[in-house]
Amino acid sequence: MSVRIRLTRVGRKKSPAYRVVVADSHMKRDGRFIEILGHYQPVGAETKTQINDERALYWLKVGAQPSDTAKSVLRKAGVLKKFHEARKPAPKNS
Repeated sequence: MSVRIRLTRVGRKKSPAYRVVVADSHMKRDGRFIEILGHYQPVGAETKTQINDERALYWLKVGAQPSDTAKSVLRKAGVLKKFHEARKPAPKNS
């Protein structure tokens, strides 16, 4: 099963809001998902983003691949920076 981190649309007509979810890549966009990681609301006076960093890092570490849009949202939230810093090997002092 290949797992993706992607957006699921919720909200009213002409006023989109999205959930950042972990789902099987074969499921529909608004179909069944494994876990909700956060929310993203692009429309309004300011863009609102709320992501559970701990769970997002867990899913990235076990191999979940973010979609292009989800990657952008995770980058703005600072999750990808934490993920890359955790993967970076410690410098050798020799």
